[in-house]
Amino acid sequence: MLGFLDNQYVKQRIQKAQQLRDLGHNPYDNACERTLSNAAFVAKFAHLQKEQREEGARESVVGRIRFLRLMGKAAFVKIQDDSGILQLYLCTDDLGESFAVFKKHIEVGDIIAASGFPFVTKMGELSLHATQLKILTKALIPLPEKYHGLVDIELRYRQRYLDCIMNADVKETFKKRTQIISALRRFFEDKNFLEVETPMMHPIAGGANAKPFITHHNALGVDRFLRIAPELYLKRLIVGGFEAVFEINRNFRNEGMDYAHNPEFTMIEFYWAYKTYDDLIALTEELFAFLRTTLGLGEVVQGDKGAINLTHFSRVRYVDALHEIGGIPREIVNDANALYVYLTQNGVECTDKNLGKLQGAAFDAFVEDKLIAPTFVTDFPIAISPLARRNDNDSTLADRFELFIDGKEIANGFSELNDPLDQLERFEAQMRAKAAGDEEAQSMDEDYINALGYGMPPVAGEGIGVDRLVMLLTGNHSIKDVILFPALRPSKE
Repeated sequence: MLGFLDNQYVKQRIQKAQQLRDLGHNPYDNACERTLSNAAFVAKFAHLQKEQREEGARESVVGRIRFLRLMGKAAFVKIQDDSGILQLYLCTDDLGESFAVFKKHIEVGDIIAASGFPFVTKMGELSLHATQLKILTKALIPLPEKYHGLVDIELRYRQRYLDCIMNADVKETFKKRTQIISALRRFFEDKNFLEVETPMMHPIAGGANAKPFITHHNALGVDRFLRIAPELYLKRLIVGGFEAVFEINRNFRNEGMDYAHNPEFTMIEFYWAYKTYDDLIALTEELFAFLRTTLGLGEVVQGDKGAINLTHFSRVRYVDALHEIGGIPREIVNDANALYVYLTQNGVECTDKNLGKLQGAAFDAFVEDKLIAPTFVTDFPIAISPLARRNDNDSTLADRFELFIDGKEIANGFSELNDPLDQLERFEAQMRAKAAGDEEAQSMDEDYINALGYGMPPVAGEGIGVDRLVMLLTGNHSIKDVILFPALRPSKE
């Protein structure tokens, strides 16, 4: 990784850094003054006309050099800070020795501070006429070539810091991500939900069906599982008397990676006592309206598969979706044997002949990626819903929904199971599945059963994938584009 030290251009920059030290200039200075950001400078002096100046105004700015044009005794420099680009004009008449030092030792990529007055060039560009100049940081590695930029996708992910320097739209995506998370928090706080924190290391892998990451706690001498989901802890709080809680959390699932999956990801989970999953569906629609308004978005966003209207949500029952959207003959969607034959004939691998699990495999294969417009899929099979409440009218179904947009699951919610004996039976079934080789099956959580024994009120809970939500609202097509430092295979370099 440190092979860059052998690069001839890096060696030249190291030499220039030393020359600056020899001249009494610290190439890694810590003291600087900034009175305005670049954007604030442009806004403050936007009233100036071509070739006007305000010599009585003194401002100080800082930034990384992105462009440099030397012209004998003068130079134009464009610097970049977090707010944008600003042009500087430098000349030997004003800077004296500092200009000579700059001309010889400063390059694109270096970070500088400049003070001076605003003026507008003959070309009409608002600039700062520098009367003082200072090197703050000497960059040793040259930036990518200006016109081609940083185009290697994998390098962009590995060196996100360089990606942010070179691609302004990348920084805007992550600023928007922060705004989205802030809006989520504000929405639930305004609804009187309490934000809480639950453990990241669990004694039992639970809360969702997924393969966990395992670590070891030295002081306790036991293994711990990185959190798959906070669900069982949040519901313990409902037992304890909290009636509306949420957590914006990091989860870890030791599974495959693709454009929509990262092994470390962010979710918001919320639980609402004395409510049902129908209440959550209404709340979710309200949340999307709030996000659109808060973020200044229109009714339509552009997804991977076309334009998506975020003001129109529809519903479809799970088994109806298998036929109406997936194209599976209606007469076989509730026939385990016939459905098994249909799936195997269509290349879908089936390891379990349970009807609910076969329906789950069919949904994944034939329905999910066709759900482009916002769609709540309801009435899931109980066999693939180990923590959800049974439907009162059909014990094979769960009072559960998932929200799909642009062919991806965005949210999962249900009326929670609060019958401790039913939950015990579900855990036991999960344990049997695990013993039979299902690595994603959940473990028995005796303490959670114990908590339910004290009585949990009727409650509805939901989880929303923040990364996928950000993808949707920012128009990005890969989860790696909305996670600052996504998981990557080790570099061969």
